[in-house]
Amino acid sequence: MKILRSESGASIVEFAIVAPFLALLLVGTIDFGRYMYDGILLANAARAGVQYGAQNLQTAVDSTGIQNAAYADASNLTVHATTTTFCKLGVVATTCSASGAVPYVQVIASGTWSPMISYPGLPASMTLSQTAVMRVENQ
Repeated sequence: MKILRSESGASIVEFAIVAPFLALLLVGTIDFGRYMYDGILLANAARAGVQYGAQNLQTAVDSTGIQNAAYADASNLTVHATTTTFCKLGVVATTCSASGAVPYVQVIASGTWSPMISYPGLPASMTLSQTAVMRVENQ
């Protein structure tokens, strides 16, 4: 006598076993994309701030204007921008009063990123930071 086996529910059981792993993979991919997107936003904010500061010697020392330019560029991300102005003579950092010194503006934009779900081994939030440096136009 032949015993018949029904396999009608096997694929549903297999899907029920695999579905949580697929969901975790999907959410992890979305979180990684958000992490990269926020990093790009911070890099753009730092770049916007440094572009404002590099216009001339007056804007190079306008830290409020530099920070406002960085904040305005990162529209949907909370950003903390730090500005620094320094001079170089060749490859050596020097005082800005030295003859032939070239002024530079540096902006460090930082923000906090939090994943959508908690992953084992990863912190609940991470600080992202991007730096931009540009030579100030001498006018």
